[in-house]
Amino acid sequence: MFTDAHCHLSFPEFDNDRAEVIDRMRKSNVSLLIDPGIDIDTSRRSIELSRAHDFIYSTVGLHPHETRHDVSDETFGALEKLADSPEVVGIGEIGLDYHYEPVFAETQQRAFREMLRLAAALDLPAVIHSRDAWDDTLKILKEEKTSNLRGIMHCFSGDIALAEECIRLGFSISVPGTVTYRKSSLPDVVQAIDIEHLLTETDAPYLSPVPFRGKRNEPANVCIVTEHIAGIKGIAVEAAAVRISENTRRIFGLDD
Repeated sequence: MFTDAHCHLSFPEFDNDRAEVIDRMRKSNVSLLIDPGIDIDTSRRSIELSRAHDFIYSTVGLHPHETRHDVSDETFGALEKLADSPEVVGIGEIGLDYHYEPVFAETQQRAFREMLRLAAALDLPAVIHSRDAWDDTLKILKEEKTSNLRGIMHCFSGDIALAEECIRLGFSISVPGTVTYRKSSLPDVVQAIDIEHLLTETDAPYLSPVPFRGKRNEPANVCIVTEHIAGIKGIAVEAAAVRISENTRRIFGLDD
């Protein structure tokens, strides 16, 4: 019933107890998980995990943190080849992140454009990471816009106006555990936009929701995110979970 649209379950943080984490996820009624790659190696690991579990799907991508050095054409070629795998349902995690110095903005932007073009060419949704880079993120999305460019804004951290702009560009808003944080502006965003544009995620092993903040996150905790959204919207948790699952399946082409 519950859906985790962005969880790094293939990361090494879960190597020692991945089976137990999956068991807790299934017992919590989390029935769908999207596992994103952030470079060639993690994209391969994501695909391998997807092949082992029919409720886990993969996306392949190049995270902006992985562009600190110039990225070769061979890198993009390898990711394109991986994207042909039947388990792959999207391109990501891709985007821009100017939070850390040095930011390598030019290299990030080049990689972002290349991956957006791959998403459009393969007719796959893009999973976008944007941190302290909203102006350039939106600028590039508008410049690279095609009729089939769409996807999700992973771990959304903007305000209502930004959310509405992303929706106009064809992107849904993916809500992480930060929606439970006391100083978060996400509850206002969730309240303002229609549930048809919302997804839920954990970004595990990061960003655990209250009351697990500071501990390793895991997919079972997406239930807390869904419960929080349901409370903000004033609807039943089950209704929110079903609608968000439908949204996720539609965006990633899992309705067939």
